[in-house]
Amino acid sequence: MAPIQEETHAVAASGLPAIRHIGAADIVDALAKGIRDFQAYPGFGLFFGGIYMVGGWLVLAAGFLWNMNYLVYPLAAGFVLIGPFVAVGLYEVSRRRETGEPLTWRAILGAVYAQSGKEISWMAFVTLFIFMVWMYQVRLLIALFFGVSGMPAGSFPSILFTSADGLAFLAVGHIIGAVLAVLVFSLTVVSFPLLLDRPVDFVTAMITSVKSVVTNPIPMIGWALTVTLLLMVASMPAFVGLLVVLPILGHTTWHLYRRLVV
Repeated sequence: MAPIQEETHAVAASGLPAIRHIGAADIVDALAKGIRDFQAYPGFGLFFGGIYMVGGWLVLAAGFLWNMNYLVYPLAAGFVLIGPFVAVGLYEVSRRRETGEPLTWRAILGAVYAQSGKEISWMAFVTLFIFMVWMYQVRLLIALFFGVSGMPAGSFPSILFTSADGLAFLAVGHIIGAVLAVLVFSLTVVSFPLLLDRPVDFVTAMITSVKSVVTNPIPMIGWALTVTLLLMVASMPAFVGLLVVLPILGHTTWHLYRRLVV
């Protein structure tokens, strides 16, 4: 595993932060550190994981309340896209634990509040925009496959899984969703912790994040698949599993950023 330089922020010839080459061992080490961070300060993890869990409940409740249960699954899948923004407080916990700074509720929540109106807010807008694109394309696919009036709420499961149009809708929707998920992962895997750690703009952060994926395609694809699997499993029991999974992923993301960006 490559040593982390604490004092010098190396810059590549392009003017962007320099990126290290990493391997599977670096991801395993980052995950182990993420778990230790959660074990050391579980209260912070459960707090931010709880916010994400409750947010998921509200998203699902809105779908049922408006009698559009056919949008519940796309809403739940798309809601995962805003996870990196919710985890900003977790990055701060890992950063402070790494540097030995005080870890108090006032310090953590104050650091999160201090990001309002800064570059992280613009990065959050990017993820929210992609979430909106995801939901609009779902409505477009519903119109293309089932007509502009959509489908009756009660007939949704039978139409979706027993008809040719329903199966085609699922196939196309999952392909588009996978493309958007890869896009979000590439744009955010190091951009949020980078913006928290250094005075760079959100465009530079996104380019650096994409560069980290391009430089390390195999390890980062492996990490993306791991994140996807963990989030899927954690979301199944009414998002309850996110209480633990989100904080571990958030802390791990910080340590992975420290491995990737010089």
